[in-house]
Amino acid sequence: MGTSQLASSADNIEPIQLGHEKLTIERFIEQHPDVTSLDLILFDMNGVVRGKRVPITQLSKVLEQGICLPASVFALDICGETVEETGLGFEKGDGDRICRMVTSSLTTTPWQENSAQAIVTMFEPTSNQPFFADPRHVLEVQLEKFTSKGLKPCIAVELEFYLQDLETDEAGSPQPPLMPISGERMTQTQVYSLEELDEFKAFLDEIISTCEEQNIPAENITAEYAPGQFEVNLKHTDDVLLACDHAMLLKRVVRAVAKKHGFYANFMAKPYTEYAGNGCHVHISLRDETGANVFGEDESILLNAIAGVLAHLEDSMAIFAPNANSYRRLQPNMFVPLHATWGWDNRTVAVRVPASGQSDKRIEHRLSGADVNPYLTVAVLLASILDGIENKLTPPQPIEGDASLLELPMLPISWDMSLHEFANSQFMKRSFGEEFCKVYLANKKHEQARFSAQVSPLEYQWYK
Repeated sequence: MGTSQLASSADNIEPIQLGHEKLTIERFIEQHPDVTSLDLILFDMNGVVRGKRVPITQLSKVLEQGICLPASVFALDICGETVEETGLGFEKGDGDRICRMVTSSLTTTPWQENSAQAIVTMFEPTSNQPFFADPRHVLEVQLEKFTSKGLKPCIAVELEFYLQDLETDEAGSPQPPLMPISGERMTQTQVYSLEELDEFKAFLDEIISTCEEQNIPAENITAEYAPGQFEVNLKHTDDVLLACDHAMLLKRVVRAVAKKHGFYANFMAKPYTEYAGNGCHVHISLRDETGANVFGEDESILLNAIAGVLAHLEDSMAIFAPNANSYRRLQPNMFVPLHATWGWDNRTVAVRVPASGQSDKRIEHRLSGADVNPYLTVAVLLASILDGIENKLTPPQPIEGDASLLELPMLPISWDMSLHEFANSQFMKRSFGEEFCKVYLANKKHEQARFSAQVSPLEYQWYK
């Protein structure tokens, strides 16, 4: 849609009342007079960046009236095709909804000259109610439940990714990059290696500086378990929506900076057969109205929360492992929990309670891959925690030692099994509504069918 169409399609939208938001954008324009374009970002079900690019001169109008995007944005599969089974496509005329700007997300994009970006979220045009299928709003609903009980979740997200060479190897497969200083190809696993951090210092420093410019609180970066694998830790905050915004935007930063330095940044759950996958670990604590850490003050509530998460891991696997590649990561001896287990400071379990003081007591969800949509992952975890607390669920005994060596029931580790559990989960329907569950399931079923119909290179090698 061109600029003129953008303007005309918004002419009949009722402006919303604004105060400090207008001052925010006026100040932004004054501070960044060279900015000429604005990317308006809407994250779809898969966490893919959708949206529009408009001239910065449209900023005031966007703030007051929003922009139009079709509801079918949330019916798009990973390839960008509309899944009609969701009911959001031509069945309802593929009509527009109103997307309004999250003003606090307005920032420059250092990797693009004279440009800025802001997140938008979708609303119904007549009622101005949040659109049910927007993952950011899905999370908001869960947060409101905690607010009504005088509780405030506090979260931190950790994301892993691989740096890869832009050129494939002789077999046409992705490969680790050449190290910038030595010029040697990365081949070894050197977890927490400072030498690797030295080799990629220019790249990593630019990630940190870009995050600082965009107010993304990237605390530190470590070298992980495989050649070219790194982890970025984001600072904890009790603004849960903002924390998930940061996780989404961090991916955009990492990919853009990697491209600038001649690399490709890969957030797939399992980019290589022989190396560990990319995880997304989520740390969660609860604060009461005085700011005290509820988990630290009352261990019984901590145990209820853990029990809630464990009780709904099977139902939630379709969110925690959203695509075909997600299940390549769920393999033995690959640093991924495969059972509904928990433990004190134990990295082999699905739910870990890290060693900490009372004020920092938290749970760490270790099951998800880096390919998840953080809004949906956190929403599911919060719904599970609340269910555990409200129903005073009790967890099994904590695991000591290596949980992978125990003979315990396996979580669903195939896409088909996970979608089956999701489809039959009353918990998911109660927590997120039948409409949302229908859209998500239809999207994933469609993607699964398309993936299953493809003939892979391995089949040619094995069966020709």
